[in-house]
Amino acid sequence: MSFPWANHYAPKHPLMRWLDEKLPLPRLVYNAVGAGYPVPRNLNYFWNFGVLSGAALAIQLVTGIILAMHYAANGLVAFDSVEHIMRDVNSGWMLRYAHANGASFFFIVVYLHIFRGLYYGSYKAPREMVWLLGLVIFLLMMATAFMGYVLPWGQMSFWGAKVITGLFGAIPVVGTPIQTWLLGGFAPDNAALNRFFSLHYLLPFVIAAVIILHIWALHIPGSNNPTGVDVKGPQDTVPFHPYYTAKDGFGLGIFLILYCGMLFFAPNYLGHPDNYIAANPLSTPAHIVPEWYFWPFYAILRAFTFDIWFIPAKLLGVIAMFASILLLFFLPWLDKSPVRSGNYRPAFKKFFLLLVIDVLVLGYCGGAPAEEPYVMISQFAAAYYFAHFLIILPIVSKLEKPLPLPNSITEAVLAKSGQA
Repeated sequence: MSFPWANHYAPKHPLMRWLDEKLPLPRLVYNAVGAGYPVPRNLNYFWNFGVLSGAALAIQLVTGIILAMHYAANGLVAFDSVEHIMRDVNSGWMLRYAHANGASFFFIVVYLHIFRGLYYGSYKAPREMVWLLGLVIFLLMMATAFMGYVLPWGQMSFWGAKVITGLFGAIPVVGTPIQTWLLGGFAPDNAALNRFFSLHYLLPFVIAAVIILHIWALHIPGSNNPTGVDVKGPQDTVPFHPYYTAKDGFGLGIFLILYCGMLFFAPNYLGHPDNYIAANPLSTPAHIVPEWYFWPFYAILRAFTFDIWFIPAKLLGVIAMFASILLLFFLPWLDKSPVRSGNYRPAFKKFFLLLVIDVLVLGYCGGAPAEEPYVMISQFAAAYYFAHFLIILPIVSKLEKPLPLPNSITEAVLAKSGQA
């Protein structure tokens, strides 16, 4: 979508005019995040999480590059090299904790970003490609985080790698060769550690590239907004700068306060104590769990405890775990409601709240021991998760009667402020 009322970049200084002719980078920045990019005037703080995700990625890139200078991807010394970083490298403890907690905060803001998109219908036309690219970023994040969790080569790192790569072994015929190919052998060792380290270093740059595509796809139709109503003119928009750069700056300040509070006062709160024990293939931890941001999917994996026909329970769990993410790729076509925003969909709003509770329950069960009643609760929660997207959402989108939409964004803003 083009905005004819947008400000256009017109450099005045001769040097900037020459640069704009040879390499129009200032114009690109101006049109992407400056006064040349009109944004709906009613965006709330839930629209901060895209910028916060970019800030979290920047933290991960900077700290990760420095940590890679001191890390040794060798099974004999990997654990010791991490201890060396913590004890001997100048500010190494801070870099390591910043990187580990940065991953958690990255996932926090991305999960909030995803649920904001689910509630406000940001996956609906004409923004399907924005949603699909966002899910690709999410999958790349999960792969990067898993391989990064292996690198400290503690007990949970080793056994987490063994369990997660072992899931591929459940695939008939090709599963075992795939598992051997991933590990470079029959068990996690030097080959696996080198592969995971290489890919863990590479994938964040791939994520950055896909984020550029994500932003590019967003700038074609423009940003969604809390009403879900399309922009109808210049009265519905304000320039991104200074209005939303200031708003994003405030959100970034809150984010950094919380992040630094965790970094300096509770750096190990989201970690697992067993990972401070060197990897030992002969000693299995009592309770193997991935990092907290994988717990909902881990609960879905463990929810299958019985075979169905000729399909073993382990394979069913693997299929369900991957399907729980792949299902989101079809969301733009599963929800056929013409109304985007959940603010105007009373039935959808109630079921969305149930979905949020359901995912939190799955997360709790994923971090709990694989015993009753957690397994049974996981089974009910996993069943509801799939029912929400495959059954409830299509039915609600056809049967519910949405509330009247405002005629324009401006009308909604003025009505909210009592000036209509």
